[in-house]
Amino acid sequence: MGANKTKLILLGAPGAGKGTLAKMIQAELGFVHLSTGDMLREAVKEGTELGKKAAGYMNEGKLVPDDIVIGILGERLLAEDCEKGFVLDGFPRTRKQAVALEDILRGERMSLDLVLNLETPEEVLIQRLSGRTQCESCGAIYHEENIPSRDPGVCDKCGGKLYQREDDRKEAIEVRLRAYREETAELIDFYSEDGLLKSVDSGKDVETAFKQIAAGLKDG
Repeated sequence: MGANKTKLILLGAPGAGKGTLAKMIQAELGFVHLSTGDMLREAVKEGTELGKKAAGYMNEGKLVPDDIVIGILGERLLAEDCEKGFVLDGFPRTRKQAVALEDILRGERMSLDLVLNLETPEEVLIQRLSGRTQCESCGAIYHEENIPSRDPGVCDKCGGKLYQREDDRKEAIEVRLRAYREETAELIDFYSEDGLLKSVDSGKDVETAFKQIAAGLKDG
């Protein structure tokens, strides 16, 4: 498989490095990074019909229903830039979503080429997430050990205040990881049956994981 026009999914627990790796894949290999969070925010900003529906849930702090997320994803995949290949980050999370994604792609005469499962030891995930902070103003992400800001508690980009999200506290992390394992086990089986799944060790650092991914895409 050549790197051009490849359509792939990144699976991985919170803290596995999906977002960082997806951005690296976009920058280095030219694929479009499709993050469900970004797509939802863009649809809300543009005021699309689905975006207005999503906003109602997001403003109340509720999960956006599958049918709305799937609809927004379907619209995004029609964009011209997706023709050169894309990497999905944060979707699908369940077998139901995976089946819906297959239906969308089939309708557009597309198909997935690869599903990368980022394998990371739980203690590494907890260490990564529990040290993570975020800027209140611009949303930039830092880590007290891996990516510290120049001035403690202050964002390098905009000078905003850094804080730790409630779901990045150790107790909450353990709950998130348990939920992820329960949700995603069936996804791993689903994509293994199709012969699309490939494991990547993301327990060391994202640069090493990216080299594995890039080599596999170029050689596969």
